[in-house]
Amino acid sequence: MRNSAHEDLPPAAGAQPDDSATAERRAADAEMARVLGTEPLRMALDSSGAGIAHWKHDPLHDVVEPMSHHVIMAYNGVMQRMERRSGKSVAIGTFRRGVLIIIPEGSSSRWDIPKPVDVVQLYLPDARLKRVADEAGIATPTDLLERTAHPDPVTSRLILSASDATEGNGALDTLFRHQLTDLLATRLLAAHTGSPTMFQPTVGGLSPKVLLRAIERLRSDSDADVSLDALASDAGLSRFHFCRAFKESTGLSPHSWLRQHRIEQAMNMLREPDESVVSIAAALGYSSQTAFAAAFRKLTGETPSEWRRRHTP
Repeated sequence: MRNSAHEDLPPAAGAQPDDSATAERRAADAEMARVLGTEPLRMALDSSGAGIAHWKHDPLHDVVEPMSHHVIMAYNGVMQRMERRSGKSVAIGTFRRGVLIIIPEGSSSRWDIPKPVDVVQLYLPDARLKRVADEAGIATPTDLLERTAHPDPVTSRLILSASDATEGNGALDTLFRHQLTDLLATRLLAAHTGSPTMFQPTVGGLSPKVLLRAIERLRSDSDADVSLDALASDAGLSRFHFCRAFKESTGLSPHSWLRQHRIEQAMNMLREPDESVVSIAAALGYSSQTAFAAAFRKLTGETPSEWRRRHTP
């Protein structure tokens, strides 16, 4: 892939930041809906507008106006050349799997893409990016670079996987999104700012008492809050440090631990012949029997009914 020499410019030089108040900028999902002229295939946002959206849209020849979020895109379609104009700079790149597009918050650019597009987008508030930087003890500037078809296969793969990772379980899906957003923020800080950052590896996990309290919260059958914010607050740690310490202690991320626990609960319930698959799905917080069956099969290789037939008399 060959891009123009102006491909990766700091926001001040290439992105043409809008001087208007942030409140006057559109949220990323609203601006994307306007410029793409369609609805996303999937979208999951929190109250700040942060989240993931999967779009398939027609060729694009239009200006993306300043937004109140950073937008990071991973491409999933046919390989094609595209052009992006920011102020007087022009970037020509090749859309293909393994590359990233970054539109920094408040920037504006014209896009010319000749073929239909399949893309997954991360919407990241600047406050979230700065929070992760603060929690990780990063003192360097956190301004994201404008990127056009920039090679980063790991980050691209993480974003693309997010589109299909939701399981129809509110607690699990929210925990996954928050965890993934923080992870992606660390990757962006490490590789896509004017001052690339090295993150120190975690040394040591949670204390036995704190780990037990976190696991008790995750295991709770009540309406206990199992969000990343609640887990981290309970442990007296930032979200960034809690996730790293929890994985150090258990070998799993909080989301992976909870997902595995829910499937183990399902197995115990499936051994009871009077429990229907529908009632098990509802008891474990899945939105439907179909969502539950898909999640169960993803971890076990079998549907709940198939597993029940093999493990009950």
